[in-house]
Parts: sequence; C-alpha cells; structure tokens
Amino acid sequence: MSGSEVGLAEVAGALALVAVAIGVSVWERARLEGEIAVAAARAFVQLTAVGFVIELIFESDRLVFVFALIAVMVLVGTLTARHRARGVPGAFWPLLVALSLAGASTLGLVVALGVFEPEARFLVPVGGIVIGNAMTASAVALNRLGDEVAARAREIEATLALGATATEAARTLIRSSLRSGMIPLIDQTKTTGLVAFPGIMVGSLLAGAEPVDAVRLQLVILYALLGAVSLAALTAMALTYRNFFTPAHQLREPPEPQ
Repeated sequence: MSGSEVGLAEVAGALALVAVAIGVSVWERARLEGEIAVAAARAFVQLTAVGFVIELIFESDRLVFVFALIAVMVLVGTLTARHRARGVPGAFWPLLVALSLAGASTLGLVVALGVFEPEARFLVPVGGIVIGNAMTASAVALNRLGDEVAARAREIEATLALGATATEAARTLIRSSLRSGMIPLIDQTKTTGLVAFPGIMVGSLLAGAEPVDAVRLQLVILYALLGAVSLAALTAMALTYRNFFTPAHQLREPPEPQ
C-alpha cells in the first residue's frame, strides 16, 4: 500500500493515539475526555463530508463551484473567529472582509505567478490553508485587542481626555495585537524544515515531486501566507477598533458578556 492510499482500517488504527490523549486527560484529571472524543468524531464527520464535496468539485472542474466552496470557508472562518473575539463589538463584517481579502490576494498571486493553474485541484487546498491561517491570526489579534482595551480602559480615557483621537489612543494597542496575531506564523516560518515540514511540502513529496521542487513550492506558499495573514489581521483591526469608541472619540462601555 502506498502512502497515499489509506483505508478505514488505518484510520481506525490511528484512533489508538486518540485513546492515548484521553488516557492522559483521565490520568491528570484534566477533564478533556469529552472534548477530545467530540473533536475526533467531528473531524471524521466533517472531513468525510468535505472529502465527498471536494471530489464532486474536482470532477466538475468548474471555477464557480470552487468560489462557492471558498466562500463557505470564509463564512465559517468568520463565524469561528467572531466567536473567539467575543469582547470586540461589531467584528463580523471586518472579519468577513479580512478573510476574503486574504484568500483573494493569495489565490490571485499564485495564479498570476503561474505557480498553479486556475483549477479546483490547486485552488481549493491553497484557499483552505490561507483562510485557516488568516482566521487564526485575525481571531488572536482581535481577542488581544479586546483584552487590551478592557485592561487599559483608564489609560485610554486619560489619553482621550488630553485631546488624543481614538486612532491615537488605540495605536499602541493595535501594534501589540498585530504582533500577537502574527508571531505564531512567523515562528512557524522560522522553524520550517527544522522542527516540522509544512503540509504543502509533505503533500508534494508524497505525490512524488522532487524535493527541490517541493521546497520551492512551499516557499512560495509561506511567503504568500505571511503577506496575506498580516493583511487580514491588520484589516480586521483597522475596521474594528473604532467600534470601541463613540463618534465623539469617547470610550464606549464594554459589551455585555455573551
């Protein structure tokens, strides 16, 4: 059996490691057994369903279905990031714009450079990687921004009282929040090839590509990701931070917990 041919028996065998995770939780009384089991079950159901959908899209090879699937990815990513950034008012539309911008810019770049043909087999996985990373970075950045505003409310109000605008009062918060959203991807990029091999490179090697070609392809994706993810995080914050302030540049009351 080749590395690309995995049956249900192999998937079932891999559940042994899920059992190990549950065992560790029970041993240390972390109370994560239920969440681990639910996560494993959801992953099976979701990936199986998505696999069938992607197979149909590949067989049709029509870009309209590709764009529809990517739009669904963006919407789900937006809802997930919005859920994580509960302390940020009015974050849904900024996140939707940010994730859409990240996906469109990256896919447009790789097609324009001739890295990939505009086909479903290439655009769907790349779009998923970009949107997933953009979702995580944007959610982390906005969550940090909400925490910073709540923790430094008195300092912000004092700055506003001295005549600063909302933009001036929030500038340092935006910078620190952007760093929080970007650092995980930056660290991942720094350690690529030393600590772990990224998914695109592994997939290319398993598909029989030459190592040098797999490396170059991965570099293109990593560089595009750095730009797209930073753009997504910055866009989300730029369109959101003013929601913490009134039109008169006063700090709003924090939203009620949801």
